[in-house]
Amino acid sequence: MKLSQFDYKLPADQVAIYPHSIEHVVTNDKGVQNTFRLKRPDECRMVIVHKKSKKISLHKTGPKGKILKDEQGNRIPYTLLDFFDYFGEGDTVILNDTKVLPARLYGTKEKTDAVIEVFLLRELNAEMRLWDVLVEPARKIRIGNKLFFDNTGDLVAEVIDNTTSRGRTLRFLYDCTHEEFKQQLFSLGQAPLPHYVIDHVDKNGKKDRPVTEEDLEDFQCVYAKNEGAVTAPSTGLHFTRQMMKRLEIHGINTAYLTVHIGLGNFSNIEVEDLSKHKMDSEEMHITQETCDLVNNTKKAGHHVCAIGASVLKATETTVGTDGFLKPYDGWTNKFIFPPYECSMADSLLVNLYQPMSPMVMATCAFGGYDIVMEAYNQAIKAGFNVGCFGDVMLIVND
Repeated sequence: MKLSQFDYKLPADQVAIYPHSIEHVVTNDKGVQNTFRLKRPDECRMVIVHKKSKKISLHKTGPKGKILKDEQGNRIPYTLLDFFDYFGEGDTVILNDTKVLPARLYGTKEKTDAVIEVFLLRELNAEMRLWDVLVEPARKIRIGNKLFFDNTGDLVAEVIDNTTSRGRTLRFLYDCTHEEFKQQLFSLGQAPLPHYVIDHVDKNGKKDRPVTEEDLEDFQCVYAKNEGAVTAPSTGLHFTRQMMKRLEIHGINTAYLTVHIGLGNFSNIEVEDLSKHKMDSEEMHITQETCDLVNNTKKAGHHVCAIGASVLKATETTVGTDGFLKPYDGWTNKFIFPPYECSMADSLLVNLYQPMSPMVMATCAFGGYDIVMEAYNQAIKAGFNVGCFGDVMLIVND
């Protein structure tokens, strides 16, 4: 298929730049009202795609199929909390438990004091403090340059290699234990929010999304465990502690795997013919315990739901010809796009993703190109939001 087939018109005001929230009005004993905004990522809206019947559902309906409305006359959308109408005891959801690094740092260049963005990709050698990074503006950074990362001058990095046009290898000069070094390094970092969030502009063309301390929590899944990602498995951001408790109450199993998600998911695809595109490799791990839980669920005839495009990629990387999951420790650069027959999970929950992104393509491969793109069109027309903090799509096999 062609890249342009996965494009759609996305209004700027439908890019979610903060987690989903609701208004809560409190009236005190003097009759004065105060309005608070409460984060409720698990109450984001949900598009439901029925894979076999080709039905798309955005709003709740009554017994006779009439769309339900609230007191203000607005259509009542499905939300993520309606997930439990489709899954129950004995079913299994698969989650990516990677933990996001505070990967975006800002340093100053020696002598010129030019501010340089340094984006941590991965640690190459713990003993030598070597890191693979991206720098911006790259034209100012050459081998031998030094960067300072705090006011005291204690944390310094030297550029020792060029890897790509923007890529560099840095050696951090910091005399302490490895744990102390990482603690100091990460204390200076920001949450690596996607550029479509931090570069978002208002109607006057001014940036309207400052980075905050809260982002370190908001851009991390509550079940994150294994450090190594430079962006969050965004569908999992909607799974609050209350949502995880609901899974437990409903008897739904939680299986975990690890994919350390890289920036390749946000890089522009530069070829029209998708068969010529090469994805960056990402480290992934699937244990025997996870395989046993998922495979036993399938054998028992229960549902297996992949939570997010990274989980879909991981399971499709290791699934055998028998349709069962296999243990894995290594890397994957699997690029899923139609036509492709997914053979592991029977259901998929994903965010609404940016146009022409690899995640949109993987979603179309799972659910079917025509119905998924039509679901996107309907969702955008209905005002649904897109991005890591946006709304979600559930694809079920009925």
